[in-house]
Amino acid sequence: MRRYWIGLIVLAMLTPLGSLAEGTAWGEWGTDELMEVVGYIPQGIEQAGSWWTALFPDYGMNFLGEGEIPGKIGYFLSAVLGSGLIYALISLYGKMILRTNSQPVLGSKE
Repeated sequence: MRRYWIGLIVLAMLTPLGSLAEGTAWGEWGTDELMEVVGYIPQGIEQAGSWWTALFPDYGMNFLGEGEIPGKIGYFLSAVLGSGLIYALISLYGKMILRTNSQPVLGSKE
């Protein structure tokens, strides 16, 4: 378990490399960029755009302030929070599956 957290921390520490790249990261397109790259906007993405908003749009965290350094800190914190949230959800889901599989099926002769 500990090695997974170390791996996540190392990957999160590498996230500032993404801020060195020019343009938009692959898969982080808005609908206008998606139309330009792919040639159309999938219906599900178009529908979700009306109700889905990012928790930290453009990785910005207003409480950190404005500028380059707060922007890079926000980028790093977004990676840590996002990775941690995904890890927590997958772990919870795994525990639910294990609990379901370990319970005897009703009506079985065990």
